[in-house]
Amino acid sequence: MEEYEDKYTKDGTTDLRGNPSLKKNTGRWRACPYILANECCERLAYYGMSTNLVNFMKEFLNQGNTSAANNVTNWSGTCYITPLLGAFIADAYLGRYKTIASFMMIYIMGLTLLTMTSSIKGLKPTCHNGACDPTSAQSAVVFVALYLIALGTGGIKPCVSSFGADQFDESDENENKSKSSFFNWFYFSINIGALIASSVLVWIQTNVGWGWGFGIPAVVMAVAVVSFFVGTPLYRHQKPGGSPLTRIAQVVVAASRKCNVKVPNDKALLFEVSDKESAIEGSRKLEHTEQLKFFDKATVETQTDKINDQLSPWRLCTVTQVEELKSVVRLLPIWASGIIFATVYGQMSTMFVLQGDTLDPRMGPHFEIPAASLSIFDTLSVIFWVPVYDCIIVPLVRRFTGRERGFTQLTRMGIGLVISIFAMLAAGLLEVFRLRVIARHNLYDSKDFLPMSIFWQVPQYFIVGAAEIFTFVGQLEFFYDQAPDAMRSMCSALSLTTVALGNYLSTLLVTIVTDITTKNGKPGWIPDNLNRGHLDYFYWLLAILSFVNFLVYLLIAKWYTYKKTI
Repeated sequence: MEEYEDKYTKDGTTDLRGNPSLKKNTGRWRACPYILANECCERLAYYGMSTNLVNFMKEFLNQGNTSAANNVTNWSGTCYITPLLGAFIADAYLGRYKTIASFMMIYIMGLTLLTMTSSIKGLKPTCHNGACDPTSAQSAVVFVALYLIALGTGGIKPCVSSFGADQFDESDENENKSKSSFFNWFYFSINIGALIASSVLVWIQTNVGWGWGFGIPAVVMAVAVVSFFVGTPLYRHQKPGGSPLTRIAQVVVAASRKCNVKVPNDKALLFEVSDKESAIEGSRKLEHTEQLKFFDKATVETQTDKINDQLSPWRLCTVTQVEELKSVVRLLPIWASGIIFATVYGQMSTMFVLQGDTLDPRMGPHFEIPAASLSIFDTLSVIFWVPVYDCIIVPLVRRFTGRERGFTQLTRMGIGLVISIFAMLAAGLLEVFRLRVIARHNLYDSKDFLPMSIFWQVPQYFIVGAAEIFTFVGQLEFFYDQAPDAMRSMCSALSLTTVALGNYLSTLLVTIVTDITTKNGKPGWIPDNLNRGHLDYFYWLLAILSFVNFLVYLLIAKWYTYKKTI
């Protein structure tokens, strides 16, 4: 028996045929290069489109600042909502591997169509002297392509990080230590792709053309597909556990039916299967917790629990099933606290770019750096901080805390929330100085670049990157670790929706601010001519919201109870 346990993984993972995974030949770091390469290429393709998309909307679709920024944030938000669909399919029916493989094909279709809209006559708008006049049909095709991409990324985003973490057996102490490092290097691979996108691809889009600028990401995505499939023999797979939404609904219904039933003081009397594994496919048993006691009523056995001599899952649920729901409910406040952070993060593809468009982009006499390429410094910040965090900060903090991961996951995310406040302060201060330069030289209506280098934006990008290492990577690890085994894709998708809601909140804030501040003939905070606006006020608003959000987060983190498996 011991030989069997040493030979196979103990966390329920299987090979592609459903057989127990051999520890020697599968998983661990040997399987990760293919997953990380896939993610690097997919993110290169994604950021190759999204980084400069606001300028594409302005130049190619002839949209104003507010419309372009809102269209980008709405699309970007959708890219982080569709993972809920992909995650549900993965956890309930297909598993992560098949879901990733299927949705990558949709992704490539969208990229191909987007490339065609910027390179094929008839789909491409007519442009004269730099001004384009797209028809309604041409604009519609662009949005169809973009939202096909949003659908495709929905099956990839929530599954790739979880699929990579699945390659490490949690019951093996050495493999479990590697899992935390995996999330750091997973985010590192994302930013290697983003680095190439924000430098090379943005330059190509600006100086060569949008056809090449979108065509290259399509080819790179094809490389991502090949990389993913090459690693197939090495992968470990978690079995899909059936619909998590159905299991959650069963607990709610069963507890509601027994609202008058008293929960016994002896928790050993609560219903649970006697087998070693839980009743949920691919899931370990969870220990009972004292929070959210109302749902415990679903585990109390009564005479009405049977229908035709069989226990009804809509009348009686196991402790593990109830704890699965409790785990998700406990995650929700932590999830909500990430929305403001995501709003700050979203400014890099909208307001930071529009701010940079007014500054001097020249590097020497013959080279100009596009404003959208400044996000390269966010990427460089992440690439710098990942090894520093993993190799220096964690070992150093471990000496003081005694924890294997250094900080707790909640502490790590909280540090990122604080750092994000300083990113908005840096952006606001730069805008104050920018407006002073405009006033000093009377450049309110100038269409030329201001006598102020675009590289003054570097600090705000670099600070956002530092915040990402703590908050976004912490979220990836936290939502995977604290999710029930059979709901890990869903909970990873849940963490991604903070980015979606952050983008939608940014759209809402821009709309409200524009409506309120443009009354009585005033240009408002964010007019098409930013030289007459007050973008600094918008940054101060985000800094205040971020500070309040951090205070609320402290209360939420103090209340949180970590899950425990049996």
